[in-house]
Amino acid sequence: MAQDTRTNLLDIAETAARSRGFDGFSYADLAEASGIRKASIHYHFATKAVLSAALMDRYHASVEQACADIEAIHQYAADRLVALVSFYRNALGGGETLCLCVAFTISRDSLADEVKAKIVAFRAMMTTWITALFELGKQDGTISAISAPDAEAHATLATLEGAHLAAHAEQDLAAFDKATKLLLAR
Repeated sequence: MAQDTRTNLLDIAETAARSRGFDGFSYADLAEASGIRKASIHYHFATKAVLSAALMDRYHASVEQACADIEAIHQYAADRLVALVSFYRNALGGGETLCLCVAFTISRDSLADEVKAKIVAFRAMMTTWITALFELGKQDGTISAISAPDAEAHATLATLEGAHLAAHAEQDLAAFDKATKLLLAR
């Protein structure tokens, strides 16, 4: 039962963080949404820093698995790139939510150092994966004009994150689509 409560709290906190940012929710909000007392939340997550670290760990594992699934399903780099862009687009919830890493980065100054380090680790995992995608693209020829896979990976991640912010600001997926159009055209 404790694990179910913990998972439920993580789910509620992730939804809140992705829609309102780290600073946009409190333990009082979690208590109201979960129907349990704040003291019970503190039993599972002593502080908001502990909660946010647990959220980043879970998010990192989830996205890493999504990338592995993309690799398992798609043989060619271009198909993997389309799937990655689609994954990020789907995370927008119609423009109402952001990926957790972007949502936390917006509130960077409020985050514990451990959580900041987890964001850096997450971004490193993503750029490594995207670098491999562009290396495959050079080999299989399905993505045009690849010059430096590592630089392409950093630019792609920045494009996806920026497209998230644009779509969230406008609450419109069209902003995401416009921002990723050139990337997908390659």
